[in-house]
Amino acid sequence: QAQLVESGGGLVQPGGSLRLSCAASGNILTIYVMGWHRQAPGKQRELVAEITDVYTDYADSVRGRFTISRDSAKRTVYLESNSLKPEDTAVYYCKMRVVTGTRKSNAEYDVWGQGTQVTVSP
Repeated sequence: QAQLVESGGGLVQPGGSLRLSCAASGNILTIYVMGWHRQAPGKQRELVAEITDVYTDYADSVRGRFTISRDSAKRTVYLESNSLKPEDTAVYYCKMRVVTGTRKSNAEYDVWGQGTQVTVSP
């Protein structure tokens, strides 16, 4: 099984910055997709950004302000969030598409982190 642990959330003033991290552990053979999603109170969870070997994509609401990056050797994905706005307030979840097990017997599935709160307020 794979587990994800997030860190880096907190309270920040409008215009400020935060860096979120998410590290994967477990018997992981491959990670195909690393991404960040968020859920604000009363709203559906939405994709913020994701990264693979061939592309990086962002939600329109964060493009130009947020940057997703990864360290494949550390199985870690980062989200650099700049020029934060009150509407960025949400619980941020890390999500990865992983393959776990052995080369003879394995499974591919999505795994989620526990979430980290980001609050943007004066």
